[in-house]
Amino acid sequence: MTILVIDAQGGGIGRQLISEIADNIPKAKIIAVGTNTSATAAMLKAGAHSAATGENAVVVGCRKADVIVGPIGIIIADSMLGEVTPNMALAVAQSNAKRVLIPFNHCDNIIAGVSNFSTSVLVSSAVSEIQKICG
Repeated sequence: MTILVIDAQGGGIGRQLISEIADNIPKAKIIAVGTNTSATAAMLKAGAHSAATGENAVVVGCRKADVIVGPIGIIIADSMLGEVTPNMALAVAQSNAKRVLIPFNHCDNIIAGVSNFSTSVLVSSAVSEIQKICG
């Protein structure tokens, strides 16, 4: 099972996801793609098996992934302070992979009905969903 973790800005969410995925789904191949080098470095340091940076890395990674996970902003063009390009959002949205999206109310995107859970609770919930997908 190939799990693609996508994150932006400082890569903190991706770092937490990768750490928890590695602990709970040890057979998974974890690929990290950051929208910038800081995000990529943080995710690689957390234990991703491979990593890359930028728009084309997102597009290629989405074609190869069984599961894509990250903040909900990865499917919203121009989100995350503009780091998610329209091509990135389109690649994630059109991928054949299962998508596990973490709902954050940030950067002018408000998800109605979502309580303000802590990041750790949201990350644990996402990893539980990935475990269900992986069997």
